[in-house]
Amino acid sequence: MSNPNIVLVRIDNRLLHGQVAVTWSHHAGGNLILVANDDASSDEVRQNLMDMAAPSTMATRYFSIQKTIDVIHKASPAQKIVLVVETPQDVLQLVKGGVPLTQVNVGNMHFSDGKNQVHKTVSVDQSDIESFRSLNEMGVQCTIQRVPTEDPIDIMSVI
Repeated sequence: MSNPNIVLVRIDNRLLHGQVAVTWSHHAGGNLILVANDDASSDEVRQNLMDMAAPSTMATRYFSIQKTIDVIHKASPAQKIVLVVETPQDVLQLVKGGVPLTQVNVGNMHFSDGKNQVHKTVSVDQSDIESFRSLNEMGVQCTIQRVPTEDPIDIMSVI
């Protein structure tokens, strides 16, 4: 089994939207956007809305976290995968499930009750912090970067 050709992993609570679809996918050289999210994988309306944001040159797939773990190793090397997830907990589940990730782009994690804002677009609670710490211990570097032109900030330096 060969490792999948994952060119970008992004945490974004909005999942697939214009900025991710266009800016990041082109920057990373991707040709397939894989949204790994349990809710979105079974919500056709949401998938259709996200498909509208995707460039016509990019294929899209919507898999649950578990299905992603189960099938990602079967991906063709020609598939340059942009993997989009909602939370650091999702990333941790993928890594524990054997998905080979070393870098994660932390895009948007909206503020809500119980979360502390650590960057313009990133708010975290204790569970998020524990997930980022676990990922860091597993050798996965998580950096905050809204757009490719911004300098990345190591998440460990702000939590």
